[in-house]
Amino acid sequence: ECPLCLLPQPPEAFPTLGSCAHRSCWACLERYLRLAVSESRVPVSCPHCPAVLQPTDVHRLLPEPALRDKYEEFLLRRLLVADPGTRWCPAPDCSYAVFAHGCAECPRLVCGREGCGTEFCYHCRQPWHPDGPCAPVPPAPSLATPTAQLAQPEELAHGEALAQAEAEHIKVCPRCSAFIMKINDGSCNRMNCTVCGCLFCWLCLREISDVHFLSPSGCTFWGKRPWSRTRRILWQLGMVLGAPMVISLAAGVAVPVITIGIPIYMGRKVLAGSPGSRRSSLSGCQQCLSVTSSVLLSLFVSPIITALTVGVGVPLMLTYVYGTVVLSLCR
Repeated sequence: ECPLCLLPQPPEAFPTLGSCAHRSCWACLERYLRLAVSESRVPVSCPHCPAVLQPTDVHRLLPEPALRDKYEEFLLRRLLVADPGTRWCPAPDCSYAVFAHGCAECPRLVCGREGCGTEFCYHCRQPWHPDGPCAPVPPAPSLATPTAQLAQPEELAHGEALAQAEAEHIKVCPRCSAFIMKINDGSCNRMNCTVCGCLFCWLCLREISDVHFLSPSGCTFWGKRPWSRTRRILWQLGMVLGAPMVISLAAGVAVPVITIGIPIYMGRKVLAGSPGSRRSSLSGCQQCLSVTSSVLLSLFVSPIITALTVGVGVPLMLTYVYGTVVLSLCR
């Protein structure tokens, strides 16, 4: 039975995949790949797990040559977009990519596509400007209607308000400048660009690491807006001044909880037993001996776990507070 369409199929209707062991019928995989490629969701992952399908499997399952060519084009563009040295020709209707590694000192680039030859700047990615510095990057196309400039002042103000409200839901990827839409309802601010795979913060539009929302940057994981400078400074000062008391309190609570809690947990676990038949096969003396031995063993192990937890956790917290936070305050 196919796990996607839930229909019984003969064994030869389930093609094998080189990326994983999941099986689906040929028709379901074909429809899934056709939809994924038409929506430019390339590379394509398995419908059952995050494993990326191999290009040979995609070519084998896609019947139309046009879809296979589109898959190759999307795959190539994603690889090029992820390359920081690649520049795209700004000429209209030209999607030619220029490999511009080491061109920062000589920023004049020329499109190599036959019949184009557009000259543009490596830094600002705009048409070449030999007589002046890079102009600021023009803003994204307005989300308001094209006739907003011809409207009355009231209608113009209303259109600008709508454009600003929509602009809060649509931003550009900091790496590839692809438009990304997110409902600004306070949900997760950790964004993943589907075009280049860039991980960035929705609030500050910077590429992030796993500790970005733990750093004193003012960006919160679920907030709608970054913190103001005053709030951020007050929070950092509170962390610096209150860290010794908070860390001491946390360590004072963790030490007895871990030291006493582990033996109690192990004793209850052993006393409860796993299956009822095994528990009934043990006599009362054997059960008492088993519980006593597990509690004594955990009494010996729990101080070691407590020492490791406090000995590693406290220095890490102090390093973060009096290292990262203090440096952020100095800046």
